[in-house]
Amino acid sequence: MQGPHVHVPFDRIEDYRHFIEEHRLDLEVYFSSRCLDRLGNSDIMELKEKFAYTPSFTIHAPFMDLSPGAVDEKVRAVTVGRFSHILDIAEIMEPKSIVFHSGYEKWKYALKTDVWLEKSMETWEPLSRRARDTGLKIAIENIFEDEPSNLRLLMDEIGSDYFGICFDTGHFNLFSKVPLVGWLEQLRPYIHELHLHDNNKTSDDHLAIGRGTFDFTTLFSVLKDRELIYTIEGHTPEDVLKSIERLGGYF
Repeated sequence: MQGPHVHVPFDRIEDYRHFIEEHRLDLEVYFSSRCLDRLGNSDIMELKEKFAYTPSFTIHAPFMDLSPGAVDEKVRAVTVGRFSHILDIAEIMEPKSIVFHSGYEKWKYALKTDVWLEKSMETWEPLSRRARDTGLKIAIENIFEDEPSNLRLLMDEIGSDYFGICFDTGHFNLFSKVPLVGWLEQLRPYIHELHLHDNNKTSDDHLAIGRGTFDFTTLFSVLKDRELIYTIEGHTPEDVLKSIERLGGYF
């Protein structure tokens, strides 16, 4: 197993710089839309050269208010613009993957998965081609999905080795109505990355691995033969270190 990446917002990197360097962490850098509006290429180059070692990077794209499957074309156009900007940044940073949210909420789409899928394809097909052509991998993260079929449909439609799933343990634990093995049966071939955090099924607490009720033993057992990116999403330095320790115990 390669060392895990640790999630950190771009505008909090300096706050945690000592902690990051002390533990020589690889990073998943989250770029909010507000960050994108003030960043230039020089800022990204500075990030690559900021540390006394050379970390591996992944990227988490902006998601607030964005909707890759939007029926409103203007909303989707803004979303595509934000996502295209992230791909511009990725061509400089050379991350191992870029995580995007699916934007699917079954009640918002009145359970019409076909409507969401049709509009999502208009967004993801050109972005996935660009990712493939530049050697970048896109990973779509489960958020509010209570079962995995919409994500499986999207994976099947795109059909690219450069377009896969980021399986988020905390979001599964909070929202899913389907057992974990059901998700893994459908999505295992497409999972590129894991977002690792825990909760007690009441809120998205981003606790350390093992501090909630998610079944990490089953997850790692089923996925043991896959080469994956492991990303820690603890919200405190203490939970990050505890998650890294407990993750190592599974391998």
